[in-house]
Amino acid sequence: MNEEQNMPEKKSEQDPQGESKPETGPDQPIKPKKELPDMEVHHHPNVHHKPKPWKEYFLEGLMIFIAVMLGFIAENIREGINNREHVRELVSQLIRDLKTDTMQLNQIYREEHKILNANDSLINLSQQPPDKKNNESLLRLIIISHNMWPFHYSSGAIAAIKNEIHLKQFSNSDMIGNISEYEKHIDLLQTVQQITLQYQRTYIDPFLLRHVGVADLNTAFSDLPLKNPEMRYLSQEDMNQLGGDMVLLRINTNELLRDNLWVKADADTLLQYIKKQYDLEEN
Repeated sequence: MNEEQNMPEKKSEQDPQGESKPETGPDQPIKPKKELPDMEVHHHPNVHHKPKPWKEYFLEGLMIFIAVMLGFIAENIREGINNREHVRELVSQLIRDLKTDTMQLNQIYREEHKILNANDSLINLSQQPPDKKNNESLLRLIIISHNMWPFHYSSGAIAAIKNEIHLKQFSNSDMIGNISEYEKHIDLLQTVQQITLQYQRTYIDPFLLRHVGVADLNTAFSDLPLKNPEMRYLSQEDMNQLGGDMVLLRINTNELLRDNLWVKADADTLLQYIKKQYDLEEN
């Protein structure tokens, strides 16, 4: 047997994971270790600035302060210009609304005067005995007294001004006081209108339904010529009751005329104040 066969075989070493490691021994060349490259080290120079004189710090701070103040002043000027323009737009709209209200009040006043005259005539006629000759006049006067002319004021500009009351052009003026007086009398006028409407439904409507036929009633409310209208079941007691009811209605009509004049006076006062305070003409 040869010597080579008798020599035991060298087993290759395995790592824990089962992989074989290269054999090492005197016959294996040793690989030289890789040398790490030299690391360059940069040294930063220690730069020292000389402190600025206090005058330079003061000057820089002053310039920043002036810049901020100029920006603040410019913003206030811009806002003031916008506010003044906005105020002029609102009061111009208020002038137009007040003129519209005044025209409406003038028409209502004329029509309510006709109602008042009809109330007076109807009270006088109710004191006379029922007569067919007076049926047409009686029905016509009742229809006129049944009329209603409600007042609806233009509230757009007033509502907008109330929302912008923080603007100094409004807060430092008597605008809100004048508007408050105007709205107070409008509320009173509308309250009397509601009472008048209630009286009509309570007193006039039952009288018409009881004593006037359908055809004559339709003709009268359509403002068409009446031809010998009939009054059914009409007695002196009914006429007396009608006269008393008309007295109550006449009181309300007088109050409507009075409140109408108050509202018109308030509108005129507000118009004159706007013209003087904001240098605006009514047109």
